[in-house]
Amino acid sequence: MQVETSDVNIHDATVIDYINELKINYEHQIYQLKTNVIEYQNKYLEIKERYDLLIYKRFVRSAEQVPADRNEPLLFTSEAEETATQTPEPEKCTEVKAHQRKKPGRKPLDPKLPREEIIIDIPEDEKTCACGEKLTKIGEETSEKLEIIPEKIVVKKTVRPKYACRRCEGTEDEGRGAVRIAAAPPSIIPRSIASASLLSWVFTHKFEDHLPYYRQEKQFERIGVEISRQDMCNWQQQVYENLSPLFALLKEAVKSGSVLQMDETTVQVIREEGRDYTQKSYMWLARGGPPDKTVVWYEYHPTRAAYNAKAFLEGYCGYLQTDGYKGYDAAVEGNSDIIHVGCFAHARRKFFEASKAGKAARSAEEGIKHIRQLYYLEDELRSRNLEDEAFLSQRKAKAVPILNDFKKWLMKREPDILPSSLLGTAIDYTLKQWEKMTAYLESPYLTPDNNACENAIRPFVLGRKNWLFSQSPEGAESSCGIYTLIETAKQNGLVAAHYLTVLFEKAPYASSPDDWEKLLPWNIFTG
Repeated sequence: MQVETSDVNIHDATVIDYINELKINYEHQIYQLKTNVIEYQNKYLEIKERYDLLIYKRFVRSAEQVPADRNEPLLFTSEAEETATQTPEPEKCTEVKAHQRKKPGRKPLDPKLPREEIIIDIPEDEKTCACGEKLTKIGEETSEKLEIIPEKIVVKKTVRPKYACRRCEGTEDEGRGAVRIAAAPPSIIPRSIASASLLSWVFTHKFEDHLPYYRQEKQFERIGVEISRQDMCNWQQQVYENLSPLFALLKEAVKSGSVLQMDETTVQVIREEGRDYTQKSYMWLARGGPPDKTVVWYEYHPTRAAYNAKAFLEGYCGYLQTDGYKGYDAAVEGNSDIIHVGCFAHARRKFFEASKAGKAARSAEEGIKHIRQLYYLEDELRSRNLEDEAFLSQRKAKAVPILNDFKKWLMKREPDILPSSLLGTAIDYTLKQWEKMTAYLESPYLTPDNNACENAIRPFVLGRKNWLFSQSPEGAESSCGIYTLIETAKQNGLVAAHYLTVLFEKAPYASSPDDWEKLLPWNIFTG
């Protein structure tokens, strides 16, 4: 830059200061531009990663699997030179045990299925040979086919004869009525056409097979019965209200164990006072109880606020295992009776997503391999059926070195990774949840993840895709009740339809807490 002193008419020192000031301004502008370029580049990479991940989720199956046949070692360092200089181990031979190959063909039908035998024989006149000798049976060929008998509804008509005295018309027997009739058997829905088996059929079709009431209405029409969806909704509400003592016992039982898992998902409720019909409401789920008496408890709330979980956890003492939602942290804050446990499956999911998009895929796979070792160890120890103390000591002794190596790797990679990238998000989540995620080592009833609870909430998510919404908060609450009954029965090894049928038959006779206790899934077929 040329500066004419005659033009500026200032001292040489002033000119130098002016030039230096311009230089500083230009350097600052250049620095600012470079910073903006880097920010835009990082933002572009972040958006591209998430776009690639969306494409992957849209067109590729969602199983969280990483190929296990990569050439890198199980726990390789991030330096390519280190892996290149490693000396390969000599190949080892393993002995393969002999095995019996399964016979190809169709699997035979279950012998427990009822059978109807049809004999197709040759005519009698063909059972004699041309030489006159009667033919002898030397064997037979058999084949089996499955046949379905369409649904059939039978009307069970109850007749109660009435009796009266024609002579005195009851005047001689004032202690009894003039007309005598046997008492009507109690029903879970009095003065209704719905039997226990029909209610069980309707509820399992909706809440286990995900068939909305309007589709069931069409099914009933095809077999000549008129049952409206409104009737089925009313039955659901009445059953829920009449079983309230049983639900109180189930809610108490779910918090009676040492481990409680929680999760939540969205649900749309149409007629909710003070809220728009498009607003999201939430279905909360808790899975707990003693190990041999597992309860799956569904509960509806309009919001995802932490006070919903806090109210439910009142009186509970033990471990609470959840995902990383901060509402659970707020719900247990200051509660020394509850130990909050995290979920490695959620951390693994974030590393898996990072492995499918972006430039850090191999580093993300390395993170997955650390977590995979914990699951291999868990499966191996569980398969031994060890006593609780032995299981805890062996799991802790073998898992702690794996966890230490994993945390060192996380701490080493964190400074080099863009925090807003998928891998940066995975690393940040894992480090922030570290204390909670490693707390599973303290109880034999805890596992590295919250998957059992997520699996329990999956039937609701599948059903939601079919029936889409609940008409009212009352409908959402009664749906929670029926889901609780069905999923708790399944958790205890029962066929849900059978349990509901027996429950609906016996519930009208329950009149005391002991009677209701006998109707719990783990008692109903043993009492």
